[in-house]
Amino acid sequence: MPNLQKEAPMEIILKNANEILRATQDLLARPLSDFELEHSTVVPRTSLHPTATVYCEGNFSKIDGKTANGLIRHSEAYRIVSVIDSRHGGADSGMVLDGKPNQIPIHKDLSTAVGNKTVIPDTFIYGMAPLAGRLSTEDRSVVLEAIALGMNIVSGLHEYLIDDPEIAIAAIRQGVTIRDIRKPKASRDMRLFDGSISDVSALRIAVLGTDCAIGKRTTATILARALNAKGIKTVLIGTGQTGLMQGAKYGVAMDAVPPQFCCGELEGAIIAASEAEDPDVILIEGQGALSHPAFCTSAFILRGSQPDAVILQHAPKRAHRCDFPNMPMPTLASEIKLIEAFAETKVIGVTINHEGMSEVEISATLEAQSQKLGLPFTDVLSRPIGHLIAIIVAAYPDLQRGTPVGAI
Repeated sequence: MPNLQKEAPMEIILKNANEILRATQDLLARPLSDFELEHSTVVPRTSLHPTATVYCEGNFSKIDGKTANGLIRHSEAYRIVSVIDSRHGGADSGMVLDGKPNQIPIHKDLSTAVGNKTVIPDTFIYGMAPLAGRLSTEDRSVVLEAIALGMNIVSGLHEYLIDDPEIAIAAIRQGVTIRDIRKPKASRDMRLFDGSISDVSALRIAVLGTDCAIGKRTTATILARALNAKGIKTVLIGTGQTGLMQGAKYGVAMDAVPPQFCCGELEGAIIAASEAEDPDVILIEGQGALSHPAFCTSAFILRGSQPDAVILQHAPKRAHRCDFPNMPMPTLASEIKLIEAFAETKVIGVTINHEGMSEVEISATLEAQSQKLGLPFTDVLSRPIGHLIAIIVAAYPDLQRGTPVGAI
């Protein structure tokens, strides 16, 4: 009789898990279609937009909590109903973040968050962007708890939750979806840059910065909203996980795309927006900083979008790069010089992040830096939105008359 070796129980589990994953990754990785959302019996749909709680343990209102911070300020894709951060349990998230109430409560943990709702939120969003881009052991347990409650999972981490056998199998058993925002499509489906960006007639403005997590997306989102309200049709191109979670209709998670395809994928998103929307202005959300040695995304954004102009975001009181204590911040003058040398574009204005600044310091900085650099300055969160609009209109006055950028 042949001597048959039996597989160890753990080997059998892993083998079965891998077989299940191969068969179901495509299903779990994508968001539900409108038809599936309409007819799902697993997670009841209670509104036009899925409800969501945003997990941001220990980091809400901090730099690493930028995804949660962004979703609290603006979300078109999800209706945010709560935040989870034990440091601020019981507080109003708007008060913690911006000093203005928004009636979105912060809870100390997931059980408290769902216990305060008559219906469990549809979605659990991992709202942090740690430098490592991976789940901690504690956070992983909370994700599994959310799945057990029947919540769909949305993550912007570099670690794809769909590739975790335990998480993926738990999702299958509960009939919920996993949406890894940063998981790119297959390289065979990616687009190479071909120069057709030159056919786009809309004014293209990139919102870049002197560091990561400095407010580029917030500024771009506020500017897009304000221009549209003024009758200047504007489309925002998302380039990071938070912008895509917020509901950017066009965009790509740039730092998850192989370098060979970064410029082409961004070019394709801009062309798609131009053809479908026929906007007056296309805003491109920046990532990192062109001068930052840890990130290449700003270079790809400048090359792929070929912007006509740049708005630059800066934090005057930030002494060193985010997560790099031994790396001093660049000066505004050096960053502007680098941007304008690297690309055929011009910086038309500066917006500041007022972290650590008093009102007196904000006013003094805006005036002094504007005089020093000869550029208009504003703070989008503490100054009237008209100041930001004025930067654009001053550079392109014919925008208000609907003149195509090629004729400006």
